[in-house]
This record gives sequence, structure tokens and C-alpha cells, in this order.
Amino acid sequence: MLIVTLQRDKCIGCNYCVEAAPELFRMSQKDGKAVLLRSKEKRGFWNLKTHRMDLTAQAETAKEVCPAKIIQVKIL
Repeated sequence: MLIVTLQRDKCIGCNYCVEAAPELFRMSQKDGKAVLLRSKEKRGFWNLKTHRMDLTAQAETAKEVCPAKIIQVKIL
């Protein structure tokens, strides 16, 4: 299982995550911050749990390119 976490309130709106992982991230039209698609919010953290292991490389790239370092990736 792949778990991707976004700490959205600290997003600076650079759009790098969307470029690296378009199947996982979009930019909000409302506030210009990243949105982790199909995720659920819990205490300021947006979490996506998926069995789509083919998204691992995109998630890892998004984590690496994020200048705010607000994306975490775990593989269970």
C-alpha cells in the first residue's frame, strides 16, 4: 500500500508537485495551494491511501521537488 501525506497549510503554491505527479496533485483555484487528489483530511494533514503502486515513482518525485518539504511518502 502507498500512503501519500500533504501538509497543505504550509504549501507555498509552487506547482512542482503537480508537474511531478499529475495523477496525485492539482492546484486549487480558490487559494493557489496544492490539493492531494482523493485524500482525506485529519488534523491538518491530507492523506491518500492507495494500492496503486504504479504511482510510487511520481509520489517520490513530488516529495523530492517540493521546496517546502511538506509531502511524505510511505510504502507498507
